[in-house]
Amino acid sequence: MAHETPPHWDRNMRERLRRGEAAALAELYDRFASLAYGMARRVLDDDEAAGRVTREVFGAIWESPDDFDPRQGTMRAWIAGLAHRIAVARLRDGATGPAVSAQVRAASTAARADYIVTAMPAPLRAALELTRFQRQDYRQMAERLGISEDEARRRLRLGLQLLSSAAQYSSDAVPGAASSELRREAG
Repeated sequence: MAHETPPHWDRNMRERLRRGEAAALAELYDRFASLAYGMARRVLDDDEAAGRVTREVFGAIWESPDDFDPRQGTMRAWIAGLAHRIAVARLRDGATGPAVSAQVRAASTAARADYIVTAMPAPLRAALELTRFQRQDYRQMAERLGISEDEARRRLRLGLQLLSSAAQYSSDAVPGAASSELRREAG
């Protein structure tokens, strides 16, 4: 939520990148490098490799700013998706055997879940963050956000439905304990 950008910011940033403004790339990097790094780190479980992927993400953005289409979503979500795709590709490049294949699927599912959370609307993301990371139930969340308990349950349910698609992305995915706990809260 701290890095939300309005659509006009995203369009303006793409135009600045198209014009070759190095300051635009620096601004974009300052805002979203930690997002790209975190996504890559989650997939690769390696700090050095995550750093390389982060550099590759911003290199790709610099070379092809037209790849971002503001009509398809936010720049934040696009960068997260780009980092995820590149990290999974790097993991697959070094992959051999069934154990590594399972690792690729598990890492891809986890990164997909991160991407989904990053791309979901801020109210749904806030609901998940309050229940998952701050261990608040839907009543506490409703009070904290200033919404009704019914609305809190609705946001939590929608957020969990979106997250469940990450598990469907990989047939071997098993929802984590935190997801099970959240489902009980939303019930």
